[in-house]
Amino acid sequence: MSSVSHVVVIEDESTVQGVLKFHLERAGLRVSAFGTVEEALNSLEHADALVLDWMLPGESGLSFLRRLRADPELRKLPVLMLTARAAEAERVEGLETGADDYLTKPFSAAELVARVRALLRRTQAEVLQVLQVGPLTIDVSAAEASKDGIALNLTRREFDLLTFLATNVGRVYSRTDLLDRVWGADFLGGERTVDQHITQLRAHLGDDPTAPLFIETVRGKGYRMRLWNV
Repeated sequence: MSSVSHVVVIEDESTVQGVLKFHLERAGLRVSAFGTVEEALNSLEHADALVLDWMLPGESGLSFLRRLRADPELRKLPVLMLTARAAEAERVEGLETGADDYLTKPFSAAELVARVRALLRRTQAEVLQVLQVGPLTIDVSAAEASKDGIALNLTRREFDLLTFLATNVGRVYSRTDLLDRVWGADFLGGERTVDQHITQLRAHLGDDPTAPLFIETVRGKGYRMRLWNV
C-alpha cells in the first residue's frame, strides 16, 4: 500500500461528488471520483477504500456491493455506503450486504473523514502475515485460507471471523465480543449471526462440533480456536 491512501468515490450527484473529493483530499488522501460503477471499475483494483452511493444511474450501489463481495479480488475492499436513506431497515440491508460502514446524507465533513480514516486504519492494521494453526494456514494479506494445502472458499465475514480466532488461539470470546470485534459495534444483527458463521466455518474445516479440532464451544462462555501442539 502506498504512503498516501487511495479512496475511490462513486457518486452521481456532481455537487456531492465535489464535496466528497474536496474534503477527502484536504485530509491528505488521494481521491478518484466517478459518477457510475462502470467508470470506476478500472480504479478499484488500486483502491484502499470505496465511498459508494446507494442510488446510482444504471447499476445501484447496493447491487454493485453484492457483486463486489462475490469478487475474490475485491471482496476485502473497505466500503463506506453513502445514502439519503435514513430508515433503519435500509441501513441494515446495506450493512448485511457487505458495507463496512454507513453515512447518511447530509453529512458533516469531519464525520466523513473520520469514518474513511477508520476504515483505512482497520485495513492497514492487517500487516503481511501468515497464521498457522495445525494444518490450517491463513494468509492475512491475501485474504486466503487453506487446510492441508487445499483452499477454503470462505466469505469475507467467515474469513474475518476465522482470522480473529486464529490470531487469539486459546482465548475464549463470547458471542457479544465476536460481534463487536469482527462485525463492528454498529452491526445491528443478533448473536445468532455468530452461531451461524461458526457452523459455516466448521463445515468448511470439516470440524465435528462434538469433538472439534479447530473451533471449540466453551459452554456458557463462547468460542475459541483450539491450541495445537507443535
